[in-house]
Amino acid sequence: MSSQAEKETPHYTGHRERLRQRFLANQDSLQDYELVELLLCMAIPRRDVKPLAKELIAKFGSLPQLMNAPVTELVKIKGVSENTAAAIKLVTATAHRMMKREVMNRPILNSWTRLMDYCTSSMAHETKEHFRILFLNKKNELIADEIQGSGTVDHTPAYPREIMKRALELGATALILMHNHPSGDPKPSQADIDMTRHIIRAGEPFNITVHDHVIISKNGYSSFKSLGLI
Repeated sequence: MSSQAEKETPHYTGHRERLRQRFLANQDSLQDYELVELLLCMAIPRRDVKPLAKELIAKFGSLPQLMNAPVTELVKIKGVSENTAAAIKLVTATAHRMMKREVMNRPILNSWTRLMDYCTSSMAHETKEHFRILFLNKKNELIADEIQGSGTVDHTPAYPREIMKRALELGATALILMHNHPSGDPKPSQADIDMTRHIIRAGEPFNITVHDHVIISKNGYSSFKSLGLI
């Protein structure tokens, strides 16, 4: 006959503690689903969450896609409450905030790798296109990072006059344009090239330079400057 203590102790308690200790000893030792499992343990303390962690990775396709998934999609999964979805998004938001702090108010052209890591983390897995602008001062320090518009899965509008108006408001002297391709192909389209040229021309009367236009996707990114398009 089992003791009262055995009845009250869930079967997954020992596994959960071993997982936690493995993480504390070596954070790289855990597989993706195990990291999610450990996170879910905190949000759902009275349930074996290993099956749910595996289901979430399978459903969204990868850890980055899961962590960047909208709350509306997360709560469609059985067992994921709004509170659990909020816990997942909190981790994602914290990671993005930390990466953003690493590039703000620093000479961007000397921190290009960090900038690409930040932008890839925050944009690569979006399901709709977002047009983002990085505003730089005379020292090429990042003074503002703003999404100027959002669109459909394959198009987002950009308005050169509004972009220059905002640049003048911020006192920016240079810009880096960015947008994402949800399709996964970072190759610029002719529409992307034409739009970039319109923005470059709009900045000329104000001596506002466009350093680059970067297209971000889950399969990498492309730089107009590296491609000789700027």
